[in-house]
Amino acid sequence: MSPMASSYRSNVAAILQREDGRIFVAERIDYRGSWQFPQGGVDKGEDLIAALYREVEEEIGVSRDRYEIVACRTGYRYKFPGGHLKKGLFCGQEQTYFLCRYLGAADEIDLAHHTREFSDYKWIKPEKFKLKWVPKFKRRVFYSVMRDFFNLRPK
Repeated sequence: MSPMASSYRSNVAAILQREDGRIFVAERIDYRGSWQFPQGGVDKGEDLIAALYREVEEEIGVSRDRYEIVACRTGYRYKFPGGHLKKGLFCGQEQTYFLCRYLGAADEIDLAHHTREFSDYKWIKPEKFKLKWVPKFKRRVFYSVMRDFFNLRPK
């Protein structure tokens, strides 16, 4: 790759779902009103599953023994707006989403476990998810994720 070329950063996201069907969403601390699933980049030398386990533990303090992977889909991709390059290299992210059965209790969530990325969280029915909670450049991905995992077409 030439020094001027950019690529998509590999990224994983976890959709934690409780037995009652509700899914975990968290409000970003740096973008109030923006809700998402725990997610983050795959580090060099790390596989997708290891990245998933690390990101969920870092972001919400949930260890890998508190959830089980149920399904996985990949190929969700978005570009950062305005030609922004993350880390000077990446024009966007290519995400792999994991649907996970959450086995823990609600009070096991710890938003301050590592570097705090979220200000709040809630458990919602998937059909209550709103696209307006997501930055415009990510909405197509979230629409596809909700359609693919829950057969929903959020508005």
